[in-house]
Amino acid sequence: MKKRLVYFSLIVLAVQLNAGCGQKSATEPAPSLEVSKPTFDPATAATLRGKALFEGIAPPPKAIPIKGNPECAVLHADGTVLSEELVVHEGGLQNVFVYIKEGLEGQTFEPPAAPVTIANRECMYAPHVSGVQVGQPVILLNEDPTLHNIHSYSQTMKPWNLGLPFQGMKQVKKFDSAEVMVTLKCDVHPWMIGYVGVLPHPYFAVTNSKGEFEIKNLPPGDYMIEAWHEKLGAQSQTIKIEPQETKEIEFKYSA
Repeated sequence: MKKRLVYFSLIVLAVQLNAGCGQKSATEPAPSLEVSKPTFDPATAATLRGKALFEGIAPPPKAIPIKGNPECAVLHADGTVLSEELVVHEGGLQNVFVYIKEGLEGQTFEPPAAPVTIANRECMYAPHVSGVQVGQPVILLNEDPTLHNIHSYSQTMKPWNLGLPFQGMKQVKKFDSAEVMVTLKCDVHPWMIGYVGVLPHPYFAVTNSKGEFEIKNLPPGDYMIEAWHEKLGAQSQTIKIEPQETKEIEFKYSA
């Protein structure tokens, strides 16, 4: 009996020692779960404004025949759609993606809960160029009474191919890493191409029909600003923006 008690006591002691080895010391700090976030006084926030300009005589937008696709041709009286790869109005270059490329390293920005919508509208992507944050919801919507699909092409993320067979149908996706730019295509209608800039921060914009852009609530600092255009390429500038400053810059392109 005594031998059994001694043996049982040894087993209990061994279990206790083993459990103790897996526990952290009371003085050992727990791993930090805090996420670094931008810390700057909102009262010092600056604004970056500017224009993307096309120098010279811009060619007219290309007319793409779509009569072979009657489900889309019925939406366009002349049986064509106008290419959006080069859109110029009075010298202003539209659909240029402008963003902070360098200067925000080490900061983390929560993605917005509000989604961005990319629509299939009259057999085109609307908008043609857009921007989202990593992790932000993206609504992919079919506004047309015909089948579309959205096929993503990315260098950093696994591609996806989503069918939207009915008018009003939508799917929601999120991009899980940054990339400038992700290409979207419709395999059913090959002229349908769109681009999405995916960034880890909210400091980006797309030029409007006048070539104008604006990036608000920017922390003061030193930055590299890049402007990307699907046909004319990318340009960059380095700037210093002071607290509460409204800074204006220009990007100039030519054929």
